Amino acid sequence: MIKRLLTRLGYEKRANGDNYWEGFQALRSGSVTAETAQSVSAVYAAVNLIAGTVGSLPLHLYERDDQRTKAKKHPLYTVLHSIANEHQTALEFREMMTASVLLRGNAYARVVRGYDGQVRELIPIHPDRMSLYRTANGVIYEHTDHAGKVQKLLQDEVFHLKHRADGEALLGVSPIQASRETIELSISERDHGVSTFRNGAKLSGVLKFPQHLKAEQKASLKASWDSQHSGNQNAGRTAILDQGVDFQTVSMSMEDSEWVSARKFSVEEVARIFGISPVMIGDLTHGNFSNSVEMSRQFVTFGLRRHLVSWEQAVTKQLLTPAGRQRFKPEHSVEGLLRGDSTTRAAFYANGIASGWMLPSEARRLENLPKVDGIDEIHTQEGQRQDATSRQRGLAQVT
Repeated sequence: MIKRLLTRLGYEKRANGDNYWEGFQALRSGSVTAETAQSVSAVYAAVNLIAGTVGSLPLHLYERDDQRTKAKKHPLYTVLHSIANEHQTALEFREMMTASVLLRGNAYARVVRGYDGQVRELIPIHPDRMSLYRTANGVIYEHTDHAGKVQKLLQDEVFHLKHRADGEALLGVSPIQASRETIELSISERDHGVSTFRNGAKLSGVLKFPQHLKAEQKASLKASWDSQHSGNQNAGRTAILDQGVDFQTVSMSMEDSEWVSARKFSVEEVARIFGISPVMIGDLTHGNFSNSVEMSRQFVTFGLRRHLVSWEQAVTKQLLTPAGRQRFKPEHSVEGLLRGDSTTRAAFYANGIASGWMLPSEARRLENLPKVDGIDEIHTQEGQRQDATSRQRGLAQVT
């Protein structure tokens, strides 16, 4: 399968290099797990970027009114915005849950409600300790604790966040599960490099003797050679050969192989799996300062939007009462990611204020500037004065 994938991707297999690509299959055993996937730097960077950004973005609970009033007195506001539970801040909790969704497809939390039925805490549950099934009365969750005891939880006792679901839509499928062969190929490429350098990338081959050696002599010579010339710490050391011994290199040069190109391509593949630009996880091949603002916009639009909406809708459906859904709505604040440079922001605010769809106080709030009393009234009066002056000039020109 890996060989066919590489062929479709345009990689050329050398006539005498069958063992190069086939060796990747021998390097891995077993399936890709969340732990092994995170050992790939590109996967870790992608998960860390998305989960860290989602967790750090402010998540507010708003009143459904024209003023967009924050419902700070609602118990759920504190859980989502500040303190999720006794041991975690809201950032830590939401970052953990989002990372679990990306790596395992699902994230679970025990819902702790107060006497009034409102959510007071969200306590995370490890996905590997949770199973669920559907009944006529809803979904039943079974949590197995560290002692092996199974506890059944009702649907309204569990906050379940999931990635895109397949089948009966009960469980989400993570990006690494959906693209496990791509992740496994990346792991194999990394392991291949580790193995090559560990065994000496610069000096690896065969010693050719003019006379026949016994088995004991071969073993002794190999051990002596490896101790002096194998490994990174011995790279570049000078070998002295006598008695007609000839050293012939048989290992490929790392710089001349497909390995370097494959490693770079694997970063692009991982970025594609998680829906983000390779630049966002450290591949600066196509990145520059002039397109950084556009990349941030694309990151929010294509990389984050699905996760943000998933959080907002899951909170609405699972953590708010039917009456609460009519009155409140959760929403992330992404303005900080879309601010752009100072010149662009200044032009944006000036246009909004001049066109009448933004007030000076709103512009100051978006810039985290202190409140100035009466600034909107001053602007309104100044606008009226300018309008009156313009009308007078128009009348003067007519007469």
